[in-house]
Amino acid sequence: MVGTQPFYGRRYREQVAANSTPATIVLAGAKIAFTVHPYEHDPRAQSYGLEAAEALGVEPSRVFKTLMVSVDGELCVGIVPVDMSLDLKSVAGALGGKRASMAALGDAERATGYVAGGISPLGQKRPHRTVVDETALLWDTVYVSGGRRGLDIALAPDDLIALTGAVVVDIAR
Repeated sequence: MVGTQPFYGRRYREQVAANSTPATIVLAGAKIAFTVHPYEHDPRAQSYGLEAAEALGVEPSRVFKTLMVSVDGELCVGIVPVDMSLDLKSVAGALGGKRASMAALGDAERATGYVAGGISPLGQKRPHRTVVDETALLWDTVYVSGGRRGLDIALAPDDLIALTGAVVVDIAR
């Protein structure tokens, strides 16, 4: 589904094609219900996630950012609301590790195939162990990056968790 209302037929196919990314391809291939929400990205934005929430008129606690972390040297994914921070110690614990640190930007981009501000938890070059903050379960749908700046995807949190194989834990502060 594209936009805020589902529609089908030729217009649907054209919209999906115009907003096609590895993330949307994964969702379509898995036959997962989702909506695509493009918005005008401002390159001067200080926070990509807060920019998305504002542009889409969505509560920031419903929009989730995808952060790449290194847990004992392994790249992993932490997904938290854009108005919160990632608790690195909680991420490490959730994945059975001792230490976690934010991944270097270049490492995150190479590992996912996405650019910063557009890193989606879906359709990455290869799967990474993932942790989703438990607040995602408070919503019928959550928003995550669609795979490029200026594009978010809304989907059910259970579908996000299932597709990423995520562990659900309190990792936001």
